[in-house]
Parts: sequence; C-alpha cells; structure tokens
Amino acid sequence: MKRQWWLAGTVLAVSSTLALAAPESLLPPGFDNPTPTPTPRATAAPASSAAPGPSAQPLPGAPAAPGSPEAALPANLPPVEVLEKMDPDQLDELFGLKPKYDIPPGAQRSLEKVGVIGLAEGGFPSRALAGQPASLIYAALAGTKGPLVSRWGHILLRRALASRLDAPQGMDPVRFAALRAQVLDRIGEGAAARALVQDVDSANYDPALAAAAFDAYLQTGDIVGICPVAQLKGDLLATPEWQMTRSICAAFGGESRRAEQELDRALSRGIAPRIDVLLAQRFAGAAGEGRQAVTIEWNDVNEMTPWRLALTRALGIEIPDRLHGDPGSVLFRSDVFYPAAPLARRAAAADRAARDGVLSSAAMVDLYSQLWADTDVADDDKDQAGQLREAYVANDPQARLSAMQSLWGGTPDYGRQVLTAYAAARLPVDKKLANDAASIIASMLAAGLDRNAVPWSRVVDEGSLAWALLAVAQPQRQGAVPGSAVESFIGDDNSPEQRKSRFLLAGLAGLGRLDRGDLNGLAGRLGINFNGQTKWTQAIDLAGQYRNPALVSLLAGLGMQGSGWDKMTARHLFHIVRALDQAGLNAEARMIAAEAVARG
Repeated sequence: MKRQWWLAGTVLAVSSTLALAAPESLLPPGFDNPTPTPTPRATAAPASSAAPGPSAQPLPGAPAAPGSPEAALPANLPPVEVLEKMDPDQLDELFGLKPKYDIPPGAQRSLEKVGVIGLAEGGFPSRALAGQPASLIYAALAGTKGPLVSRWGHILLRRALASRLDAPQGMDPVRFAALRAQVLDRIGEGAAARALVQDVDSANYDPALAAAAFDAYLQTGDIVGICPVAQLKGDLLATPEWQMTRSICAAFGGESRRAEQELDRALSRGIAPRIDVLLAQRFAGAAGEGRQAVTIEWNDVNEMTPWRLALTRALGIEIPDRLHGDPGSVLFRSDVFYPAAPLARRAAAADRAARDGVLSSAAMVDLYSQLWADTDVADDDKDQAGQLREAYVANDPQARLSAMQSLWGGTPDYGRQVLTAYAAARLPVDKKLANDAASIIASMLAAGLDRNAVPWSRVVDEGSLAWALLAVAQPQRQGAVPGSAVESFIGDDNSPEQRKSRFLLAGLAGLGRLDRGDLNGLAGRLGINFNGQTKWTQAIDLAGQYRNPALVSLLAGLGMQGSGWDKMTARHLFHIVRALDQAGLNAEARMIAAEAVARG
C-alpha cells in the first residue's frame, strides 16, 4: 500500500514539473481555456396514453404535411419525361436552386446615376432629367431610330446617353437604361452601349435591357460578354441567337458536353439557319474541349447578319467576297471594332465610322499607322496610309495639301476630312493655299479644331465658302455678320436647292450673329419661315430656355435623324443651334452649324 502511494506521488510530481516547464500562452485571457458550454438537459417526451395505431394518409389533392419529402417538391412538378429533357439551368430554376444574385449584397450597385461619363469627365449633371416627365423622355428615346445626319450631333447624343443620369420621374431605372442602350445600338455605338449595360447588375436585367446588351456585345464582337446575364436569367429572351449563346456560355463555363448536345439538337430541329448553328458550334468548340470538327459552308448563304459577322470575325473565318458588301454600310461599319478583322477592312470601315461620329480623328490616325507599319499588309492596301504619312511629313506645304486632296477625292469625303484634321492644322496660313481653304477649314472643324481654323480668316475672301465656315465656327465674334456678305454667298451658291445658303442663314440666326432686319430679308429671299411651330420645336425651345443641356441633346438627336443632310431643314437646324447655344453648348452649336454648311 505504501508503495502505491509513493508511485502516485511520484507521478503527480512529474506531472507538475512538466506543467511548469510548458511555454507561456500568448493568447488573451480566456481564449485558451474557454468556458465550457453547458450541456442541455434532455426533456422526456410526454407519454401517450393512446395505443399506437396506423399513420394517417393525406387525402388526394390535399397539401403535403410540413417537413414531409413531398413538401420540398414544386407544386407544378412536370412529368418525368419532361424533367429528363430539361437542362441543368431549367432544373435549378424549377427546384429553386438557382441564385437570384451573382454579386454579394455588399457589392451590389444602386440603380441611381447609371452611366459611364461623370460630370467631372464631361458628362451632364446626374439630375438633369430627373424632374422631366417620363413620357417626354420616352418619346425622345423611342423615336430616335438613327442614324443622325450630323457627325457632331451624333457625338453630342452619345455624350448625353452615356452620362451618369438618374431616371426621369415615374420611369423605372432599368427601363431608362434599356432605352438609352437601344439608341446607342441603333446609331452604331456598340462600345458605349456595352459600357452602359455593364453598369447594371445582372440580377436587375429585364428583357429589354437584355436585348440591348446582346446587340451591344454582338456589335463589339464580345460574344461571351453576355454570359453572366444569360446564365443567371436565361429565360429573359427566347430568340434562337439567345439560346445558342447560352450553349456557348455553358461551353466556356466548363460544360462542353452539355453545350455540344444542345447545339446538336438546335441543328437537327432547325431552330435557326444552318450557318448560324455551325458558327455557334465552332465558337463553343473554341472553349477547349470540342469533340467534333465543324466545317463552315457558305454555299447557301445569301446575306450577312450581325450574328454571322460577329462570330466570323471572332473566329477569324474568311468571309466570301460576294457577302462582304460595302465597307461603308451600317453592318460592315462594325468591322472597325473587331481586332480580328483584317486591317485593310478595318481602315475601309473607318471612313464611314468617322463620318457618322463613331470614330475620332486620333483613332483613325492610329489605325492607319498600324496599317502602314504592318509588314503582312499588301502594298496596295498601304497606299492610303502612305498618303496620310505624306500629309504630315512632306517638306513642302503644297505637297502636304496634295496628299490630303488625294485622300479626300474629287468631292471631299467627310470621313477622310476627319482623318486629315490634324494634318490640315499643321499647314501654314498662306494666301497661295487660299483656293483650297474651304476644304482645309472643313477638315479642321471636323475634329473641332476651331482655334486653328480662325487665322485663315486673314486670307479668305468675304462671301466665300471658307468665309462662311468661319462665320459660324469662330468662338468669338465682334458685331453682327454683314448681311451683304451673306448676300454674296447666296449669289455664288450652286449647291442643290441652295442648301448651303439655307444652312448658313439658319446657323447664323441660331447663334444670334445677324441683325433682325438682315435676317428677315435674307429669310424671305430663300423662302424660309423660322417662326413655324411644332411640338418638337416647342419642346426643344423650352429646354434651351431652361438651360437643360441633356434634354436639349436628346431632342436635337431626335430632330437630326436621316440618311443625309438633304433630310435636314433650315428651320430644324435653326431651332437646334439656338437651343444648344442657350443651354450652354455653344461649341457644339457652332460645330453643327459649320458641318451643315460644309456638307449641305
């Protein structure tokens, strides 16, 4: 017994020694020895006095008991054969397994001030349209089908649509974003439309915004950009292109087998033309796990569509010459945005894009510089780039002007005048070049270089076309424009229906640069009535008087629709220029007036 006590004491002593030798804990008090959680006491279930019997069965059609397996199933559960044909997204949605949001709550964005350009970046005030009636804004946006006759009008409208704006009173913010994106799509501003729709969380999309976003991604060749929306809210659209895009998104999301099966079914059922499904299969196979080769056949294809153009450019597939169409067409103008498109095709499309206001002069110069530097481009395709280089670096000003004239063509092409704007600004003001001053000045004004153009007033003749351009474009003017000089211009004007004279008079009147007596006399000579009123003129006049630049811009875009300047009237131009000037957009008013005279 004593031996046992001694052993126990020894063990206790050794244990104490080991405990004292342990390192000191660095944790705060209580962290290393937390208070044990008390174990809940078991509560005995009350004994039932009734004898156990058979369980009660629910009546047919009665709701399932809470907690039963049947209660977890959807009330409208389809038959098994239908369930077998559903894709995973449809099953997740049926059983409530699909998340409603793809962004954590803390990162979700407000629907206020949706847009791309802030006030500090040149955008319009966010509350500019908040107090306007929703019906007016809807009419202006829904009525703008595009394109616009004016490059500067296009630029102004894009600025208004892309600004960070609050929705008008009584209009849903998502609907407001969709209307703006749709207009951007229609006027060829796919990049701006894509940036705008990306400012709205996927969970907030509705069918209209999804359709606008889909068109924007096609215009820019960003096929998988719509995937977050297509995967989260796949039932927003029911078009064949949308269904095929969902399959493409599944392939890029790691479900290549599912995508392959869906596109095979689409091909066999003929939900879309064969070429459209084949292009979708080829694109889905590019995800990296394609199991079949897809041959693209153009034999039975008679036209190009936005879907076909976007996928062929993204895949680097050559389009047959018979389907190429005019590079200046609205569809092939999108070539300028596709990095995979041949450089020569992009340069050809740039002329139309610049003329419409989609592309800036600096962006055109960058594109032509790539064309000149690319060793894989044929020499014949580099001719225009070589002429542009000569317009910049030739030692003799006359040689530089000759290179510009070669680019402009016989009747100066306005898109090429945008291209040469900065080269024109480098020319010296010289009386020897005065005969071509009108084209030189028009080129500078195409990029807004009004201060570079003003010095040419020293060498141009009063009443000439060059003088007329400067009369409306110069930033500052002392006194009214002489009525006699306008009379002289009208007398020499041989443009169709004297359109240049009519636009000059409208621009000068809108800017307030003519005496009232001269204005009435000249308007009577040209048969123009500036006093006629319509609902549109009343609306834009009031917007100008209240100095609301965003509303004036939307209404100006509505009034400048058309395929060419022959669709514009002097009265419309007068109201647009005057409203812009009153709303604080004097520079835009001057550039639109000068463009009208140059292109009328």
